[in-house]
Amino acid sequence: MKMNGAQMAVFALEQVGVKYTFGIPGTHTTELYDAMDRSKQITPILVTHEGAGSFMADAISRTSDSIGVLTIVPAAGLTQAMSGIGEAFLDGIPMLVIAGGVRTDIDKSYQLHQFDQTSLAKPVTKAQFKVESHKDIVNTIYEAYDIAMSGEPGPVFIELPVNLLLFSENAGKLPEYKKKEETAKVDQNKVREAVELLKGAKAPMIFAGWGAVDASEFTVRLAEMLVAPVSTTLQGKSAFPNTHPLYCSEFLGASGKPSGQWALAKHDVMLAVGVRFGEIATGSYGLQPPKNLIHIDINPEVFDKNFPTRLAIEGDAKKILEAIISELDNSQFTAPGNMGSVSEKIRDKNDKYFSGWLTDKKKDIVSPGHFFKSLKERLDRDVHLVIDDGKHTFLASELFPVELPRHFISPTDFNCMGYSIPAAIAVRLANPDKQVAAIVGDGAFMMTCVEMVTAVDLGLPVLFFVFNDGELGQISQFQRIPLNRKTCAVVGQLDYEGMAKGTGAQYVKIENDYEIDGKIDDAIEKLKENRPVLVEVKIDYSKKTMLTKGVVKVNLKRFPFGEKVRFLSRALKRHTFG
Repeated sequence: MKMNGAQMAVFALEQVGVKYTFGIPGTHTTELYDAMDRSKQITPILVTHEGAGSFMADAISRTSDSIGVLTIVPAAGLTQAMSGIGEAFLDGIPMLVIAGGVRTDIDKSYQLHQFDQTSLAKPVTKAQFKVESHKDIVNTIYEAYDIAMSGEPGPVFIELPVNLLLFSENAGKLPEYKKKEETAKVDQNKVREAVELLKGAKAPMIFAGWGAVDASEFTVRLAEMLVAPVSTTLQGKSAFPNTHPLYCSEFLGASGKPSGQWALAKHDVMLAVGVRFGEIATGSYGLQPPKNLIHIDINPEVFDKNFPTRLAIEGDAKKILEAIISELDNSQFTAPGNMGSVSEKIRDKNDKYFSGWLTDKKKDIVSPGHFFKSLKERLDRDVHLVIDDGKHTFLASELFPVELPRHFISPTDFNCMGYSIPAAIAVRLANPDKQVAAIVGDGAFMMTCVEMVTAVDLGLPVLFFVFNDGELGQISQFQRIPLNRKTCAVVGQLDYEGMAKGTGAQYVKIENDYEIDGKIDDAIEKLKENRPVLVEVKIDYSKKTMLTKGVVKVNLKRFPFGEKVRFLSRALKRHTFG
């Protein structure tokens, strides 16, 4: 049987379980889109911008059992999509990036879209392939998939020249995909060493990241066995149920909430699982080196990068935690701490911190504490919350408890604005029976808001909460504190109701604390029309998050004495005289 390269590629994508692809078709990919159109398994989604498509592919991988796939035109499609590919690369999210390519069967230069795509993709992908013949298409996609999913996951780039996609060859019997056998074994000697350290601890602590998101049940069990307080990274917020009595805080160090800082100050052994101790997770590295650090991660390159380990264990978090639990069980271990007293201390500190956000209700603006309290009470327990990059990121992480793994996603290390609108659309596609809500700042919203057209076109009921303060909130606050300026941080005024109407979305506006409950109820009710709802929130950003306070404090402390005096003097002068 003869098949063209596009049909072969779609066969391979079906074999690895792909359900959705995202992109914009072009002259080099029309055959690929035609083949996908005939697939009973794959639905190609048209986006308004390839950058949004890459965020959608990222979100599919984060919240479903299918890998996210981009299908884009050569050169321009790749450059447009680079932000989402970079986000996936730095955050460890699997993705297949399939781009058309110029013809390789003719000896001509200056072809349309002729560009060295593999070199461009190299810094932000785990591997790059340029397919040279029909017989290599299927196996190349299988190999790319295995690379994307193995070890620390990430995006892989594949270029399919247009002549391969267009022309047919005798395909014979195409090979079926066989899942790659896992060969890595748990190092039992290191497990036993970890157990001895944990058994000797008087105040153990756990720090969990995205690498532990699928090991939540084991992290919970181990935390309860050890009576160990737990903090998470921003990306790993859903790796441990935030309503659990041992859950402290997002972030570690000066940017953590008081409960997390309390646990950090008293710990004598730290078990870090699936974390890299990056800048955001540690609030600009605002902590002393953790004591007796046991670091578990699938990527050995993260060990000893920013903080020294006492013991590093390479491997899958779930398997290693399961082995540690088994070893502790066999040793008749008894925790040194008391669950009641530890959990009470955490609860008291968390309740006190949250109550600080619940001041008297305001009549002219929306207070974050009252907003997130109402939102938590009204959304489903298993809601998928999709966050963008900005001031609202850290408000959401501090004030909205998440209970289930992979139900809170946010751009993290690449930290790209414009993520949440397209990502939330993809999450709803992948989870059609679940509630999906996005929280986005006005600056980030303006980057990808037109993608609401895609949600309307697909009939997807998604809640989009836009925090409108007229500024790039996080940056303007960082500028105001030392500089008393808002240079390029005040955004243009947008008619949000007009934007909703223009894209076909529904619209709700929350202007003060007394409207929050009723307006959120109204927005949820409007979802029944199977259209997205844009909720404009007139937000009050005046109160600083722990991250803002922690980062400013930590970085100022690091300045050389002379520079510190100069910065403080300038700030005093500007705040006094303008």
